[in-house]
Parts: sequence; structure tokens; C-alpha cells
Amino acid sequence: MSTRTTVITGIGSLVTNDPGHGTGPLGLLTDAAVVVDGDRIAWVGPSAQAPAADERFDAAGRALLPGFVDSHAHLVFAGDRTAEFDARMSGQSYSAGGIRTTVAATRAASDEELEANVARFVREAVRQGTTTIECKSGYGLTVEDEARALRVAAKHTPETTYLGAHIVAPEYAEDPAGYVDLVTGEMLDACAPHARWVDVFCEKGAFDGDQARAVLTAGIERGLTPRVHANQLTYGPGVQLAVELGAASADHCTHLADEDVAALAGSATVATLLPGAEFSTRAEYPSGRRLLDAGAVVALSTDCNPGSSFTSSMAFCIAVAVREMGMTPDEAVWAATAGGAHALRRTDVGTVAVGSRADLLLLDAPSHVHLAYRPGVPLTAAVWRAGVREV
Repeated sequence: MSTRTTVITGIGSLVTNDPGHGTGPLGLLTDAAVVVDGDRIAWVGPSAQAPAADERFDAAGRALLPGFVDSHAHLVFAGDRTAEFDARMSGQSYSAGGIRTTVAATRAASDEELEANVARFVREAVRQGTTTIECKSGYGLTVEDEARALRVAAKHTPETTYLGAHIVAPEYAEDPAGYVDLVTGEMLDACAPHARWVDVFCEKGAFDGDQARAVLTAGIERGLTPRVHANQLTYGPGVQLAVELGAASADHCTHLADEDVAALAGSATVATLLPGAEFSTRAEYPSGRRLLDAGAVVALSTDCNPGSSFTSSMAFCIAVAVREMGMTPDEAVWAATAGGAHALRRTDVGTVAVGSRADLLLLDAPSHVHLAYRPGVPLTAAVWRAGVREV
């Protein structure tokens, strides 16, 4: 079956994330072109040398980059926590306990309501340039509610994460060991067929190191790959546990000891930073500069969730990372594209190279630097996902 080809010409600045294609770590090309064949990139090079194609799209000197890869999001939920946010902005502190509010609303929601919510949030993310998104369970905390969350998520992304260990379910408040048994037993059995990843909130008020190890080990034994909510609210064992168990990513990484930074730098575990959470809770930002200088691989993601980071904007996260976390615009853009791909252990997204999936973001701007230079401005001019233009 033949596919139609499209050549995108007149690209003023092309981020390939392939240093072999152009200058610097972003592999920047100017006056470039890209040929899309079906759902893949078929050619990348100077605009003047672009081969013929069935269709032609003129980028008119604007910047093109890989679609954003959001490797940490919580989209399967119901309800609203505006009042909690309002209270927090009025002086109350954030704790993991607010999750229970969303758990109650999510349990009460119909499958159709949850499906509609996820579809809406995914469309919202795509409109802003996100072409790959991870989605966790974690707001059901019963066997059936966690399984249905993953079934809903799987309709929209292959990057589904079992997070039964988000917090201890309210019914098990006096028996956390019993809840860990459920998460590692019957709940895992129901959820593993619908998930690629297993995650745990290793944090004071959620799960300690021993409990987190039990959850992750059980998931690994069922064929799931670990990722960890680590060191968000306090210093703790999350990062070390993530590295020890070969987790794809340690997420948040807000409070890191020197040995945590060294462990990440010496491993394949990506440090996924979630600046929306610090922004929305008025907490201390993690230091991207410290991690990058140590040699760690850094990703940026939204942590889109109703309690602590209700944003789907990767561009916003890039701007905050540059302003507050010591990252350069180039580093932040790489982290939001190729970094996210590393955190999902994907080689087909996060780059613009021959054979990559044709996930592309055209900015209404001449350079990717505008993502940080013009914070809050909607810069999406066009989005292609798997070769199909969706915006």
C-alpha cells in the first residue's frame, strides 16, 4: 500500500536533536526541509536539496522541532480541586493527602466521564505541541478502578503506568501493609495487562522505601518497567531506589543529596523534572543545572494532575525551567523532547531523523528559543502526529 509524501520546506530553524545533522547538541539546521512518508521521516536536509513529494508545505521561515514528549502525566480523573489550589495560594501548605479528594470523585465517575476527560486533556496537549504522552492510573485505588483507569488511558497512549501505589487507599488507612499486599497482588494482576510501567509515590505521607521496593519489585516480576515519584517533598530513598532497580526515570528530584545526583549521573535513570508542581505549590524548584553539570540525563514533563500541577503545557515548563532551574533554552527544549523520549525508553520519538516517527511541531516563531523568550504566548502553528496534521 503506497503512502503520500509531504515535504516541509522553508524551515528557518530545524531542531533535529541529532548532532550529526547540524550544529550543537540540538543538531540545528537553517533553511531546512523535512520529507514525511506515511508516519515516518524519510529525509532531512537543506531546503534547496529537498526531493519532490506529493504535497508541499511552506514553513515560511518558522522553526520546526520534534513534538514534545510528556513522560509524566495523571489524566484519568474526575472532579475539581480549585478550592484546594485557592487555599494553598492563600497560605496553606501542600501535602500528598489532597489526592484523596480526587480518588472519591474518580470512583464516582462513569467510564464515559473518565474517557471524555482524558480525550479532552490529550487534545489540549496536542494543540500545544505534545505528540507523545504518558498516562498513569492512581486515582482509583481499588482493583476495578485502577484497571479501568488503565483501560481508558490505553485508548489514547501506549505509555500507560500502573500507579496503584499513589497513596494508601482510604479503606486501608489503618492497614498500609494490607494495601501494599493488594497493590502487589490482586490489583497488579488486574492492571499489568494494561500497563507498560509500574510507579510508586515514594514519599512521606505515601510509601516508604521498603514499601516502594515491594511495589516496584512485584511490578518488575510481572514484566513492567519501573519509574518512581522520588524526592519531591523531602529528602528520601526514592532516587537511590530508582537507580538500584534500573528505573527508566526518577521523577520530581526536588530534594537531592550529592549522592543522589551522583547516582543519577552514573546510571541510565533519567531525572525527570516537573516544574509545574513547584510552580503550583510554591515549593523550591529542583536544580536542572546541578544535574546537567554532573552528567545526568534530564527530562522535562508537565505532571498534569488536578492537585499539584494542573497544566498540560510543555512550553510553560520549558519557560519555567529556563527562568527558575538554571537550564539554557537549548537544554530545556532537548529535555522536553529527546529527554522525554529517553525517560520512556523510546528511540522513535523526540528527534527529527530518517526513520523517526513523524511527530513535528511548527512554531509561529523563527527559533525554538521563543518557547522561553515568549512565556505564555501560544506559539503553535502546526502539529503533525505520526505524519497526520492535527493542528
